[in-house]
Amino acid sequence: MTKTNLKNPFNFFHKLLLILLITIISKNICAQQIRVVVAGLTHNHIHGILNQYNKGVVDIVGIAEPDKQLQKKYSELYNVPDSLFFTDLKKLVLLKKPDAVLGYNAVAKHVEIVEICAPLGITVMVEKPLAATLAQAKRIELLANKYHIKVLTNFETTWYASYRDVYNTVNSDSIGEIKKMVAHDGHQGPKEIGCTPEFLNWLTDPVLNGAGALNDFGCYGADLMTWLMKGNKPIAVTAVTRQYKPKIYPKVDDDATIILEYPNATGLIEASWNWPFSIKDLEVFGEKGYLHALDGKNIISRMRENIKGEKIAEPLAAPINDAMNYLTAVLQKKIPGTADQSSLKYNMVVMEILDAAKRSAATGKRVVL
Repeated sequence: MTKTNLKNPFNFFHKLLLILLITIISKNICAQQIRVVVAGLTHNHIHGILNQYNKGVVDIVGIAEPDKQLQKKYSELYNVPDSLFFTDLKKLVLLKKPDAVLGYNAVAKHVEIVEICAPLGITVMVEKPLAATLAQAKRIELLANKYHIKVLTNFETTWYASYRDVYNTVNSDSIGEIKKMVAHDGHQGPKEIGCTPEFLNWLTDPVLNGAGALNDFGCYGADLMTWLMKGNKPIAVTAVTRQYKPKIYPKVDDDATIILEYPNATGLIEASWNWPFSIKDLEVFGEKGYLHALDGKNIISRMRENIKGEKIAEPLAAPINDAMNYLTAVLQKKIPGTADQSSLKYNMVVMEILDAAKRSAATGKRVVL
């Protein structure tokens, strides 16, 4: 035994215990991993899940993408073996039998994923919004109910600690009953920020995306307000859409303002591809105070007595801190996934709001739900 070890007789055992604990935790994490298939590579959010795959956090057992060039691109970017790539989703899921399928394709094609997976009893999680149209969403709902599967929608803002903090504060009655909600979501424009051609091809198409900024960013506010209002629908929806950049986005709106009327509150959704910077924030006005989640972490507040505050929200704990942790917990029946921002129930309300907004913008009239 060395002189150093004599001075620290428990040093070796502490290190051994630490290694043992890390090994046990690692094995436990691996045991909890679910096997997923990725459907599509045309959504730029694909970088997130492939980064997790690269780090060993996600077990991707197959990727269905008909475009061979996209297969090659992401294979090289994230060291994905060629054996994981398929061109046909149905053949892939029948061969691999995954726990869930993740949709990273055009919004209008989400229904096709569910049509394949539902009869096979496979859970589906798609990137927001749930569908391009309300009719597609109703088809998804019918299949999910018929085959008893979960269909979940992933929003970036679901994993914002600040939004969860605001939600909890409202529910503790700290600011009184909600009177007004305001959500700002968007950026300078998908082309302006450098979205890939394959993403732009469907994102700026009225059929494949269902709309422009209205669907792309209006869904965030609609989802958050449905969550804050405990799944209740608004009484009516009024919307105005604009085309500020028709030369860049000739087929779809690039700006949408949507007003939601609730029995005792109003929601204002401002969705745009015309912001001077990227923005995702949420304001909630209550009878006694105001909360403003500036981003994913920072919150400012103000009470009636002019008491001002600011804070950094505590990081979210698993499984509500990340899409894959959440999905795993739902599949393992640790959480229900039936009445939250990702749930089919709430996202059917989101789709009703977006559908009403499109009809209101087209007719110039208030649409009663």
